[in-house]
Formats: sequence, structure tokens, C-alpha cells
Amino acid sequence: MKKTLLFLLSIVMLVVFAGCSASAGADDKDTLTIAWLPNESGADLTEARDEIGKIIEEKTGKKVEHQTTTDYIVAIEAVANGNADMAFLGAQGYIEAHNKNEKVLPLVVPSGASGTLEDAVYYSWLAVNKDNVDEYQNGDEFVIDSIQGKKFSFVSNSSTSGFKVPSTGIVDYFSKMGEFKDLTAEDLLEGGEDKFFSEVLYGGSHQGSAVNLLSGKADVAAFCDTCVNNYVELADGVENRPGAVYQVKKDAAEPFNTVAGKEFSLISVTPVLNAPFVFNSETLNEDLKAQLLEIMTSDEITNNEKIFVPEDSEFSGLFKKSADERLVEVEDAWFNPIRELSK
Repeated sequence: MKKTLLFLLSIVMLVVFAGCSASAGADDKDTLTIAWLPNESGADLTEARDEIGKIIEEKTGKKVEHQTTTDYIVAIEAVANGNADMAFLGAQGYIEAHNKNEKVLPLVVPSGASGTLEDAVYYSWLAVNKDNVDEYQNGDEFVIDSIQGKKFSFVSNSSTSGFKVPSTGIVDYFSKMGEFKDLTAEDLLEGGEDKFFSEVLYGGSHQGSAVNLLSGKADVAAFCDTCVNNYVELADGVENRPGAVYQVKKDAAEPFNTVAGKEFSLISVTPVLNAPFVFNSETLNEDLKAQLLEIMTSDEITNNEKIFVPEDSEFSGLFKKSADERLVEVEDAWFNPIRELSK
């Protein structure tokens, strides 16, 4: 009996010690790693990423390392398995990371112009080359009937606005027609003679998907407004509305430097929940999480013009500042509308 009690006591002590060690590990963490999706990993956003890192370093005394990626899955896996402490992911990417590890939780999202979650949205676009836009019009209306059979570019099947939202919209639209009543999002993943699309490409980033369209590799492409804002300008129509024409800036950075001056038209526009900064609560304790929340929602971040860029600035920052935009706290349940798209 004594041996049994001693064995049980030793197990309890090991568990307590392990718990204390894990907590201490979080307290003693010298370096915080932030993973970035391919969309925000480009050289043109280096200063913006570094600015966030610098502020966190100054406030926490921790060193910040940035993990840039060329694949959505790499960033999602990094924060899910603890190789990254934080990540800037799309809503779908966050949901996938949370499904892999429930300890991955949202911290903040960029607000809308109101400074709140009420208008914290960006836009998922379906775009075509300007010269071909007539194929997608029915009188004054823009329709997507003609996308069937075309070469189509998505971003990644882990992208919210570059796959989840547009694929759901396409299925909802075409499944009302007898010929496509059984169409599913999975049917859109690959192209071929017997498929919905003749060919399906993946840009790997929103920028890459847009370039697939503008270089002629794709007839139609899905990508979002915020990820290409630094490279294009409105040439005609109303911003974020079907029929709007955008032109690639003549001095656009890679990868748009190869398609400078090219124009595309929007045929479909869908609002999407803003992308969160997320954290892994296994690698960051409550005190550090609270500290990071205070930093990310601070006026120092809000008023930093390398992070929230004024509308008249040519700087390539992460977010645009038109009114009261800032980072605001967000809870897991806010992303339920994106979860519903998979049901």
C-alpha cells in the first residue's frame, strides 16, 4: 500500500511540476514568433511587419521573429503546432487552425471605418479581364453564368475570400439550375473536360491569383480587395461594386510588375469578415496574452502610419486608414458565419 501511495504521489508531483514548467516556460519565453500568410509575406510589407514587431518588443521586452510563408498551410500549421505564437490569418485559416488545436484563439481584428466590429469587413472579388467583361453582363447587370467551363483561379482552398466564400457563392448560384443541382464546393477544386471549370489554378496568394488572371493563365479569378490595394487603383466605376474597373499601377511591386498597366473588371463582390491576429494559448500565458491585447489595440498601433496607412499615402502598409479604423478585440463566436459556410 505504501508503495502504491508513493507511486501515486510521484505521479501527482510530476503533473504539478510539468504544469509549473509549462507556465514558467511561457513566462520565460524570450522570443515571440509571428507567422504571416503569403499575402502579407512580400518584401513590400517588410516595414509594416517590422513596425508591429518593434512595438511588441518595446512593450514586452521579448524579441519578435517573423515567419513569412509561401503556403497557407504552413502558416496555419505553425500556430496550431506551437512553432509560432501568433499569426495573421483569414477567418477560414483561423477556423482550420482552431480545429487542429482548440488552444488557438483570436486576439484582434482590424475594425471598419467606425472603429468597431459592426463594419469589420473586406470584399471577395470575382474578376475578369476588362476586354472580356461583356461576356458576364445581362443588360446592365453583371452575372456569373459564363464562368462555367472557363479557366478559373482560386487563391488556396484554405483562403476565406479566395476560396471558401466564392466557392459557396458559385455553388449556391448554379445549384438552382437543373444541370448543376448536385454541384458542391469539392467539384470546383479541379478542372477538366468533365468538370465545372475547364482548368483550376491556385495563385498561392491573392496577389498570385490576380496575376494568374492578368497574365492570361485564367479567364476568371477570385481574390480580395485588401490584398491587392497596394498594387492597383480604381480606373472606372464605384469601388467594391460589380462593374468597377481597376488598373495595375505602373510602378507596382512584384508580382504585379510583370502586368503593370493591365486592367480588370469586377463581376461579383461579396463582403467577408475581417482577418484576425490569432495566438496559441499553450505557448502564451494569460498575462502575456493580456499584454499583447493591450498593445495591439493601443493608440500607438492605431496611429502608426506604417501599420494603418492614410488614404493619400503611397506606403505599402497592412491596413488603410480612412476614419476610425483600429485593431479591436474579437471572440471565437464572431467567426461562426464563416463556419456556417461549411455546413
